[in-house]
Amino acid sequence: MSQPFYVSPEQLMKDRADFARKGVARGRAVVVVAHADGISFAGENPSRALHKVSEIYDRIAFAAVGKYNEFENLRVAGVRYADLRGYSYDRSDVTARGLANAYAQTLGAVFTQESKPYEVELVVAEVGPTAETDQLYRLTYDGSVVEEHGFVAMGAGAEQISTYLREHWQAGLDHGAALRLAVAGLVAGAPAGADGAARTVEAEALEVATLVRGRPRRSFRRHDVDEVRQALQAG
Repeated sequence: MSQPFYVSPEQLMKDRADFARKGVARGRAVVVVAHADGISFAGENPSRALHKVSEIYDRIAFAAVGKYNEFENLRVAGVRYADLRGYSYDRSDVTARGLANAYAQTLGAVFTQESKPYEVELVVAEVGPTAETDQLYRLTYDGSVVEEHGFVAMGAGAEQISTYLREHWQAGLDHGAALRLAVAGLVAGAPAGADGAARTVEAEALEVATLVRGRPRRSFRRHDVDEVRQALQAG
């Protein structure tokens, strides 16, 4: 009788984490920057149909990198969670923290129980009445949740982008300055070309959206190419 193949739990978890981490690192980066006017999202995404950044509820948005079909399933589940909670209780009871906790349970269960973990990384953001009340939660493939402050970078080159943002971000930026900072961070995290020249990111290759502070209900606003180009040129 043959012996069953054995893998220790520690090795199994390590292999799953390495697999998911590599999948996330292959995704094009997304940057989230909080500023005086709200919370802005910018990512390299030439597609105008397959979004990495989306609205979840009145003041809540979702950004993701990794496998599209997996984070799209999570986005849809988040919308359903928010709609059900808002209908059952009150719209003000739908919060980024509650949504992040729900996502953490789902990601954690998939990571430990399914044959393959999700190759995704998420940010759940909620804009508040003041910059001090904004909420940013970063979730990784294993369900870990971290509350971030000021900015978040995910995907390819995330460490380099985070280093750049840490050096240049400051409280009180306006929307245009925050967008230019986000794009500069994307460039900082991108590898140089074959000739050693720094890479540039054109407005047409960007997906940009903002949770606008002060709107009475729906805060999410997606920006078109002309708006993005104008904001980048203003700097």
